[in-house]
Amino acid sequence: MVEDSRLEAVVALAQGMAAAHTPPETWRAAALGACRALAGSFAALSVWEREGGRLRVLANVGDRAPDEEEFPEDETYPVHQFPEITEFLHERWAGGGGPSAWVETVQGPAEGHAGYSHQRVAALRRRGRGCCVVAPVLLHGRAWGELYVARAAEAPLFDRADADFATVLASVVAAGLAQSERLEEARRLAFTDALTGLANRRAVDVRLEEAIERHRGDGEVVSLVICDLNGLKRVNDTRGHAVGDRLLERFGSVLSLCGAMLPGALAARLGGDEFCLLAVGPPADEVVRIADEVCRRAADLELGDGVACGVASTGDPIGPVRSARRLFRLADAAQYRAKALGATKPVVAGREGPDDPVVRLADAPPPAAGERRRIRGRH
Repeated sequence: MVEDSRLEAVVALAQGMAAAHTPPETWRAAALGACRALAGSFAALSVWEREGGRLRVLANVGDRAPDEEEFPEDETYPVHQFPEITEFLHERWAGGGGPSAWVETVQGPAEGHAGYSHQRVAALRRRGRGCCVVAPVLLHGRAWGELYVARAAEAPLFDRADADFATVLASVVAAGLAQSERLEEARRLAFTDALTGLANRRAVDVRLEEAIERHRGDGEVVSLVICDLNGLKRVNDTRGHAVGDRLLERFGSVLSLCGAMLPGALAARLGGDEFCLLAVGPPADEVVRIADEVCRRAADLELGDGVACGVASTGDPIGPVRSARRLFRLADAAQYRAKALGATKPVVAGREGPDDPVVRLADAPPPAAGERRRIRGRH
C-alpha cells in the first residue's frame, strides 16, 4: 500500500509540473508535489547560484512562516553556511557518487552524515518545525539546487526511507525542470526574430491584442511605432545580403536601445525591413519623443538611409480604437505618409486636424479591384 501511494505521489508530481505554463508555476508544482508526497507541512525549491556562492529560494509552499513568501525576490543564503551543500552537491558527484537526501531534526542530523552546520536546525526551531528532509537536485549532470520538505513539530520524524523517497522525488523534479526549460526555449524561439534577437510578428500580435483589451477596459494608453528601414534593397543589391543583414542587426540594436527608454515597451521586427515598438502606459508625447530618437539614431548608421517612421496612439485624437487591427492600420498609414514625404521625423496619426490625412487613409474603404494601396489588413 505504501509503495502504491508513493507511486501515485510521483505521478501526481510529474503531472503537476507538466501542467505548469511558467517557470514560477513549475517551481510551485515541484515544491507542492514533494510536500504532499512526503506528508510534509512545508516545502521549498531552491537553486544554487554558483557565481554568487548562494542558495536562492524560488518557491515556498504549505504552512509558511511570516518571513516566507511564496515566490521570494531576495531570499538567499550563503552556501558557506551549509557545508553539506559542498559535500553532497559537488564533492560526492565529482568522486563518482550520486545525490542522496538527508534528514535533520530539531536535535540535529538524524539521518546522513554528522558534523553539519546547524543553520537548518536553528531555522526548524525558529519556525516551529520538527524535522526536514533535504534532497539535492541534479540537472544536466550538475548540481542545480535542492528540494526541502519539513514537517510540523508534532508530526513523526522523517526516516531513512523518507530520505530515499525524497531522492527519487528530486530526480522527478529535475526531469520536470528540464522539460520546462525545453518548453521555455521553444516559446522563446516561437516569439523571437532569429536575425536581430528582437520579438517577432507573432509576439507583437499577442501583446497588442492584450494591450487593446486593457485599453477597452480601463482606457490605458496604447501606442504603436512602425519603422520602415530605408535603403535595405540598395544595400542588398550593391553590397550583398550579408551586409544587409548587418544593417538589420544594427537597426535592431538602435530600436532595442530606444525602446528601453519606454518602460515595458516591446521592440520587434515585423519582417523584411519593417520594425515596430509597442508601448503600453506611457503618454503619446513620450512615445513620439522616443520615435524621434529612433529616427535620429537610424540616420547616423553608416549603412542605409535612415527610417520612415509612423506613430499611432490611443492618446491622440484618432477616434475609438476597438481592435488591434485599427491601431496597426493607423501606424502603418502614418509610416506610409512619412515614406511618401521623405520625412526625417515621425509622422503621427491624428495630429493634423479634423481631416487628418493619416486617419482618413487608414479608415478609407478597401480599394476597388485592380487598385493597390499599401495599407495592410493585419490580424
